[in-house]
Amino acid sequence: MRLAAGLVAVLIAVAALAGFGAQWLAEREAVNDAAQVTNVLAEAVVQPVLSDALAAGDPAAVAAFDVTARAQILGDDVIRVKIWSPQGRVLYADEPQLIGRTFPLEDAQWEALATPATRAAVSDLSEDENVFESGSRLLEVYRPMWTPGGAQVLFEVYYPYEPVAVRSADLWRGFAGVTTSSLLLFVVLTAPIVWTLLRQLRGAEVRRAELLQRAVDASDAERRRIAGTLHDGPVQELVATSYSAESAAVDADRRGGTEDAVRMREVAGAVRGNVRVLRSLLVDIYPESLGAAGVASALRDLAATARTRGVEVTLDLRAPLDQLPESHERLLYRVAQEALRNAVTHAAPCAVTVTIARVDAATELGVEDDGPGFDPTTLHRPPADGHLGTRVLRDLATDAGAELALSTAPGAGTRWRLRVALHDPSRESE
Repeated sequence: MRLAAGLVAVLIAVAALAGFGAQWLAEREAVNDAAQVTNVLAEAVVQPVLSDALAAGDPAAVAAFDVTARAQILGDDVIRVKIWSPQGRVLYADEPQLIGRTFPLEDAQWEALATPATRAAVSDLSEDENVFESGSRLLEVYRPMWTPGGAQVLFEVYYPYEPVAVRSADLWRGFAGVTTSSLLLFVVLTAPIVWTLLRQLRGAEVRRAELLQRAVDASDAERRRIAGTLHDGPVQELVATSYSAESAAVDADRRGGTEDAVRMREVAGAVRGNVRVLRSLLVDIYPESLGAAGVASALRDLAATARTRGVEVTLDLRAPLDQLPESHERLLYRVAQEALRNAVTHAAPCAVTVTIARVDAATELGVEDDGPGFDPTTLHRPPADGHLGTRVLRDLATDAGAELALSTAPGAGTRWRLRVALHDPSRESE
């Protein structure tokens, strides 16, 4: 769809540029043609009848020139004829009301007189001298001429603009046809290449999702291994140490060593405290209850751990969770874990509400805290700026076909919402 939209945009841009180019080229050709025709008219028609009396404004000479102009110059191709004096006085015009009037000469007229040459351009009909003209545009051509006595005059001819518009349309159709055909041929020739690149891109996305899933699985396996090592090693040894310290305290009491007994009980209490800390850490690293007792039990353990770190957690588990697929349980737990971890790290002390409910044909997890919130644009910054775990969760939710939404703002708390479609066994059997 993006490629098609881009192609349509290119075609529109090409059509617009072709229109401007066609108009410019048509005007250029028309101006050149008008200049050449004017030179022919000046040499073949005007020069033989141009007299000093006309330059002096003699009415008889003006009337004689008018007969020649209307018979041999004016017509469908030439709609206005004027002869100017260098001072801006209209010596002759086919519109009688202009004869004898004086107007300021334009720059093009002065240039044509100062540097004898034929000047042609699209006329500006807003000038006072064009008050009797109709339409919006005309082609205007100036050419200096000299009477037999050497008096300089300016010969001016106006041509209609309609042929320029017709020529512009013809050129535009030619440009647009050639350009459109070339673009379509280019699309046809490059379509296999683009299709191959799109397939490779989709393949890369699939491989990226597989690598991400393998990384998550490897992370879970590593968490399980670390949790097992801690549970079977240091935790058990610390528990044994606490028992030994408690036993030593009992022996000290029997021997009458009250002070030694107090010290040993202090050691036993400190060791038991460290055991509790380690067990909370084990819940964070790998929740044993997730696989054994389900996501509800794992979330309760997660909430208990968060409460020890300054976060008051309220669980509202309204949806039945015993029939969820294992992949959905892991996703629900991972999102809740990351949201609580962010609350502990960035919002504590605060209150967090964890809700799981069935909405329509989906299970929704909501994690909402009343902490300080943050600017959501930080999620789009490089991973070094933080929130890498959030990006991973977003990718995990997308790959699982779930919807993960975030609502936050500075001073407004943070709310996560995960929506997972319910498992439909009947569709699998089909």
